Amino acid sequence: MSQVIITKQDFNKIHRSITDAKAKNSIKKDEAEKLLAELKAAKIVEQDQIESDVVTMNSIVKIHFQNNKTSMEFQLVYPAEADLKQKKISIFSSVAAALIGYRVGDEIDWLIPSGMTKIVIDEVVYQPEAAGDFDL
Repeated sequence: MSQVIITKQDFNKIHRSITDAKAKNSIKKDEAEKLLAELKAAKIVEQDQIESDVVTMNSIVKIHFQNNKTSMEFQLVYPAEADLKQKKISIFSSVAAALIGYRVGDEIDWLIPSGMTKIVIDEVVYQPEAAGDFDL
């Protein structure tokens, strides 16, 4: 599995979102700490340096779960934009937090109620940076 890579803009916005959510008690402390640890371990790059197969904020990704071959497609968004009906998943959700900074083909271990499973990133359908949408 490759190292987590994140843009400086996403790093700053996610960090700010976590800080705000912690102040409002709208994120569990352990979830906040886990996401912050992931961010701190990531390689930080400028927006124009991120490769197009890396999951960034506002990316639309296709994944599947190795244990049951279930596939999903959704967009990673900030909490205020989350809307399950529109397949927009908050970065504070465990599945979105698990994917940020990984690339197509990566397998991520993920804890679900029935135990550990692997999420496989099949495709980054849309990535803002690759599309030149630097202001999202």
